[in-house]
Amino acid sequence: MQEELLIRPIAHIRTDFHDKFGVPRQSGRVPDAHGTIVFEPAYRNPDALRGIEGFSHLWLIFDFSLAHREGWSPTVRPPRLGGNRRIGVFASRSPFRPNPLGLSSVRLLSVETTADGPCLHVAGADLVDGTPIFDIKPYLPFSDAHEDASAGYAAEGLGHRLSVTVAEGVSLPLGQERLDVLLACLAEDPRPSYRDEPRRVYSMCFAGLDVHFTVEGERLTVVGYDPM
Repeated sequence: MQEELLIRPIAHIRTDFHDKFGVPRQSGRVPDAHGTIVFEPAYRNPDALRGIEGFSHLWLIFDFSLAHREGWSPTVRPPRLGGNRRIGVFASRSPFRPNPLGLSSVRLLSVETTADGPCLHVAGADLVDGTPIFDIKPYLPFSDAHEDASAGYAAEGLGHRLSVTVAEGVSLPLGQERLDVLLACLAEDPRPSYRDEPRRVYSMCFAGLDVHFTVEGERLTVVGYDPM
């Protein structure tokens, strides 16, 4: 008999990413992408975080909340493979899964006591603003890191990055830290690999801005923005 299991979020994360498009494809790819984990009222007991400051990194188990759909497919088309090659869903990190659970490793920056209870400030996040967090576990370097691990098809194009420039006359109203994170995300090329339309203007939502850009060859140019 198939058993139904109900799990509830223990927290939500606050980030500058308002939409899936442009979010780093993996945690740690943009090391300075910050986030703040705010716990739900039932889990704001400081004792639940006792000892967490001793760990440099954490595992986050979260909900792909913007990818819920009815049913599931045994194969998916990873964007990095051009959207044409099918891979088994369990051989991928696609958000479209039988259970839409994600796993990210983030760096713990600090623990802060706020009006909303204890909060965790983290870096290297690849989560959309408001993503529900189901669990948090310490990252253990002596068991979670494997020097002899192979990356399979995911190694294809791993080091590929675009050259990013901001068009003359465009001044983004972001502090330097946020601007650096935005440019690093754009350098990762947020487009699906099968998109190659030099005349197309793409938009990425970040830190309250709808940032517009074009891509020609290996150069991405920020051409403007609108407030969100």
